[in-house]
Amino acid sequence: MDVDAEFEDLKDASEAARAIKNPFQNLLKPRNRPQLIIGALGIPAFQQLSGMNSILFYAPVIFQSLGFGSGAALYSSLITGSMLVIGAIVSMGTVDKLGRRFLFIEAGIQMICSMVVVAITLALKFGHGEEISKGLAVLLVAAICIFVLAYGWSWGPLGWLVPSELFPLETRSAGQSVVVCVNMFFTAAIAQCFLAALCHLKWGVFILFACLIVIMSLFIILLLPETKQLPIEEIYQLWEQHWFWKHIVAKDNEIKRHYMGLGEKSSTHPQIYAKISKKIITIPILDFECIFFC
Repeated sequence: MDVDAEFEDLKDASEAARAIKNPFQNLLKPRNRPQLIIGALGIPAFQQLSGMNSILFYAPVIFQSLGFGSGAALYSSLITGSMLVIGAIVSMGTVDKLGRRFLFIEAGIQMICSMVVVAITLALKFGHGEEISKGLAVLLVAAICIFVLAYGWSWGPLGWLVPSELFPLETRSAGQSVVVCVNMFFTAAIAQCFLAALCHLKWGVFILFACLIVIMSLFIILLLPETKQLPIEEIYQLWEQHWFWKHIVAKDNEIKRHYMGLGEKSSTHPQIYAKISKKIITIPILDFECIFFC
């Protein structure tokens, strides 16, 4: 491995990041549109729309409404928390081997099946004045635990890991700030709405979450490329090769190539020659400087 070349790339990327005066404004540019939609908005929002935090927050209430005693409800909540920890440990050992997309997609299938099982079981037995049998109660707890386990090795840890991999240095601070804000907003919104939705929709709320997980999984399949072992400074190449995002970032790339061509031909702007081999091209136009990333 050429350590010197890698060091120079990191140095150039760091210099480019420091040259950005307004990272939030830069985040809105077309070349950063994939990171904005996927990393800053999509993943943190879907992380909460999966219903995971709602289940953890109201696990005692859910299990009590299913006929469990108060002690059993707390015990069941402890079990789901343990599944979350186990899932996180599994994710730590497999994320760099199996890849981010695989864990997202596999967990999506597992979570959808779990929510459908819970919804069907509650639709058949809950609200009809019948006491749920011990076998069905165990099935419900198992389905919820499988759901939590799948979340624990996918949307739980990867919901924070993947956005941090998508943002280049020039927008990392702004991007991660938006990620946290969006995540906290949807956490509060779902926490406020879930109990009312459970009372009105009953078992239908789990079908709602299953449908949202289908949308989340399609979002990952169609829009998120694999970021496993991808250096931060090469993130733009990832979008240029993607079937959808390459059309979004193409305009910015054409502009950059245009001004690179001007730099090779022009003799009136010596700044171009000094910067053309670096990650930043500085071009004086109408008494102000436009900064583009190569």
